[in-house]
Amino acid sequence: MISSFRNFAKTKFAGLLVFIMIIPFVFWGMGSMFSSGNTNNIAKINKTNISTQEFIEHINKSNIPQQTIKDNLDKNIIEELLSTLVSTTLLDLEIKNFNIIISENTLLKKIKNNKIFLNENGDFERLKYEKFLLENNQSAPGFELRLRGRELQKNLFDYIGAGTSSPKFLTKKLFEEENKKLELEYINLNNFYKKKENFSDNEIQNFLSDNKDQLKVEYIDFDYAIINPKNLIGVDEFNQSFFDKIDEIEIDISNNIDLKTILEDLNIKPISILNFKYSSSGDDIKNRIFESRDIEFDIIESENNYILYKIYKAEERIPDLSDPELKMEILELISQKNKFDYNRNLLNDIEQKKFNNTKFLEMGGNKIETLLLNSIKDNKKFEINAVELLYSLPINSFTLINDDKNNIYLAKVKSLQNETINANNDNFDDYKVKQNTKNKNSILKSYDLLLNKKYNVVINQKTIERVKNFFQ
Repeated sequence: MISSFRNFAKTKFAGLLVFIMIIPFVFWGMGSMFSSGNTNNIAKINKTNISTQEFIEHINKSNIPQQTIKDNLDKNIIEELLSTLVSTTLLDLEIKNFNIIISENTLLKKIKNNKIFLNENGDFERLKYEKFLLENNQSAPGFELRLRGRELQKNLFDYIGAGTSSPKFLTKKLFEEENKKLELEYINLNNFYKKKENFSDNEIQNFLSDNKDQLKVEYIDFDYAIINPKNLIGVDEFNQSFFDKIDEIEIDISNNIDLKTILEDLNIKPISILNFKYSSSGDDIKNRIFESRDIEFDIIESENNYILYKIYKAEERIPDLSDPELKMEILELISQKNKFDYNRNLLNDIEQKKFNNTKFLEMGGNKIETLLLNSIKDNKKFEINAVELLYSLPINSFTLINDDKNNIYLAKVKSLQNETINANNDNFDDYKVKQNTKNKNSILKSYDLLLNKKYNVVINQKTIERVKNFFQ
């Protein structure tokens, strides 16, 4: 429960909330439906009820516009907002249980020591404080109430995680884990993949046959004409007369007047195109018509021209290998599949213990390279997740890893060299803090599990649906 509250800032809607809250939107409530003191419960934590009115006030305070909530109903925004309210209420119960308080004097010090409200001399400036409240649509009591809530929660977490000072051996162990050096041998598998030019025509045909439905190419037949002020009204400028003519053409299209008839009246000849397929290196105008093929008859803008077109036929066919561009695309697909199959088979051999050092040496020959990684964060050669994987493996084990350019390598963990640290080292205190944080997080996770047992949360789904219905 606590983890859901702490992790809310990382969810998709947390990002949305932060974005909205820094913009001066004002959410003026939810109308009379919820202004009549409706206090039916939307959730219950043990014996503590959360009323619908409390939830609505919580939504209002979030400053999320109604339209934003409406647009995200199917993404569970209502449930996310309720989750934050439940978590906050649960923490309030824990704060009350432990009798944690914040005095007015402590709260005042927090405000007066906030760097945002200090002048150049480091003194608290009331004017800056009031300006901050105005710019953020907040009242002083409201801001101080939220500040008190944050400080109470912080004190709760500090209280639960108190006494987490780590012994030296744990600090040293953390340093060793993060800084031990790893020596590995690796082979670039690009040297073992079949080259595109080595695939036979028979292999290409078999690939097409096996994947004919997925590889079909769409072709269209169409007529079109380029329209601009010069060929439409005899001038070079886009004036009102030109746009009036364009409006007339659009009316003719809506009345389903034939393309050739429209162009004959304009004294413009159409261009006929047969068996056209999209090509990244092809004609921009024809590609644009292909991209607009969902509408068979239309006029569209293209740079400084208008394009009037009519599509007469569209069909999908098996790729024509006499087309050099299509053949290269097919070869690229075959090549990628070949690489995938090769990597998968090699990884299966590794997992089933069929791959050993003898096979590694036979396979690599003089292509085996060596590298020393200085720490688990050393990603100068391989992608960081691949490095972390290597550090998790035992000596003499094999795996497949990648670099940032998605080249694949067969790697062997050759040796590990441990690094040590003593209490006099300049970095010792930094690692002590890191270890303390790890210990504290571990305690909070255990506390989280305890809360799941301590509190029974019941959600009223019918009430949630009523709230959703308001926004629909």
